[in-house]
Parts: sequence; C-alpha cells; structure tokens
Amino acid sequence: MRTPELFDLSGKSALVTGGGRGIGRHLAIGLAEAGARVYIASRKLPNCEEVARLIQRETGRPAHALEADLERPESIEALADQVLAQTPKLDILVNNSGVVWGAPTLDYPIEGWDKVFNVNVRGLWLLSQRVARHMRDHGGGSIIHVSSISGYKGDFEEAQPAIAYNASKGAVITLTKDMAVKLAPYGIRVNGIAPGAFQTAMMDYLSREPDKLERLHARIPMHRSGGEDDIKGAVVFLASDAAAYVTGHTIAVDGGAAAS
Repeated sequence: MRTPELFDLSGKSALVTGGGRGIGRHLAIGLAEAGARVYIASRKLPNCEEVARLIQRETGRPAHALEADLERPESIEALADQVLAQTPKLDILVNNSGVVWGAPTLDYPIEGWDKVFNVNVRGLWLLSQRVARHMRDHGGGSIIHVSSISGYKGDFEEAQPAIAYNASKGAVITLTKDMAVKLAPYGIRVNGIAPGAFQTAMMDYLSREPDKLERLHARIPMHRSGGEDDIKGAVVFLASDAAAYVTGHTIAVDGGAAAS
C-alpha cells in the first residue's frame, strides 16, 4: 500500500464525542478531510450541527450531529443505538468529551470529583465498551481517547487548581494501555492523544490577559499554543492503516511541554 493510501479514511465511519467545539471540532474536521463519514456528538446539539454543516460544505462528506450527555449511562446507550442504526460498521471512536471543575485542593467538593470522573472516565469507558462489542463483531476498529499532558504530572495550585481533572486524565492514559492489551485479540487498536495548550474556548480568558499567555508560552519549548492543523494529523494517523501496528500508546501533542 502506498503512503497516501495508508492515511485514507474513505468509506470509514467515525464517532467523535465532544465534537461541537474546541479540540473535538478539529478532530472531527480532520477525520472528514481524510475521507471519513463523521458523527459528532455533545450535550450542545447546535454546536454539533454547526460543525456538521461546515464539514458538508467544505469537504462534501456526510456529517451527522447528535445530542448526548456522557454523564448519563442511558444517554450513552441512546447515542450508540443512534449511530449504529445509521452505519453498518463504526470503524473509529474518538472519546473527546470531558469536563473540568476547578476548586482549591484542600476544599475540593465531592460533587466536583464525581462529575469529572463520571464524564472523563466512566462515560468514556461505557461508550468504549459498547462500541468495542460492535467492533469485535465487525472485524475490528480504532478507539482513540483524548487525554491531556496534565495526566502525566502534577502542577502548582495557582496554575491548575483542578486535581480531579488531572487525576481523571491520568486514569485515561492507563485505561488506554489496559484496553489496548485486552482488545488486541479482536483487532481493535486503542490509543490516545494528550494535547497541551491549544487555541480553544477554554483558553479564551488568556487572550484578555496577554501577560499570562506570554508566561504560558515561555514554558513551552515551541513558545506557542497549538492550533487546528497541529492536532488533525495525530487523529488521522491513529485512526488509519498507517497506525496498524500501533496500540496502547498516548501521543503528546504539546509543543514539547511534557518533555521539558
């Protein structure tokens, strides 16, 4: 197979959770640009519909918007039912949905901890389990978890008072490894992407505080935040035949931040 064919996703179907904004939006667009039919899901349906329209307009590829709340198991089941009713095979699952709850560590509320883990870990797992059963019965597939470089390390309170988020992303990195080993016999590859600082709505507040943004960039070896083109290639690689012998790994896409 020639190199361009290795990255071609034509004829494949992909579900991207949290695909209505931010990094999930970039990932959904990248998969569509590589040829995939994309299903975009999040709690905010209008955002998903906007991305679906953009994909259809810019690529001519089919794109579908769906509403789902990964904190609710019944919503996860309904999402899986909807997608699997519309495609004979779901080849790619990108678990991007996530929430963050900021609070001082010594006063961190249990409701914040539970909400973060319910979405970032439990919801991710329940959807992966359901889709993995489908993939097992249809010859395999690729599952991609979006973690964070925050899952690799601790941080000072003033920089990141979000201990449940960091812990949940560390759990996702380990879950990626364990799922990869357990699902390999079924032809299912499980990998992850750990983004660093990216130009998304979550960082909008820094655009109003240029001094903080400058300090953030000073800690990144490449001295900038990531953009859309910096993340699309990673998801297309992991979803495609180019990564046919890659499983159990999480790729940091962070300008070198985790290495410094």
